[in-house]
Amino acid sequence: MRGYSGAVSIHVPPGWPPQVHPPGADRFEETALAWLLELLPPEYRRYGVLRRYPPALARMARHHVNASVEAARTGFRSARVELAGLVPPHGIDAVLETYRHEGARLVELLHAVELVEDALRA
Repeated sequence: MRGYSGAVSIHVPPGWPPQVHPPGADRFEETALAWLLELLPPEYRRYGVLRRYPPALARMARHHVNASVEAARTGFRSARVELAGLVPPHGIDAVLETYRHEGARLVELLHAVELVEDALRA
């Protein structure tokens, strides 16, 4: 597993974030919390309840990333119409490519959050 150098060899599913130690390994919960907090706006760090209840933090991160996925999809669908006359056609194509790239990254990130959330709930 990338990103983990502990002595324990634990299988993790495809899509597991390399920043998070596998479930059952030392510091799993600590690395999961740190990674999940990085996905949220910085203001979320103020709420101790999210550190006390990791499944709640994972749930919030899942909803936040899912909203980003939906925003990217909406932006992709509406870019041609909303940017017509403001951005040249080749610029719009580049914007659409950015949405494709970021959309795919966000979907992968959502999957990783779901894997960590499931592990925290177990």
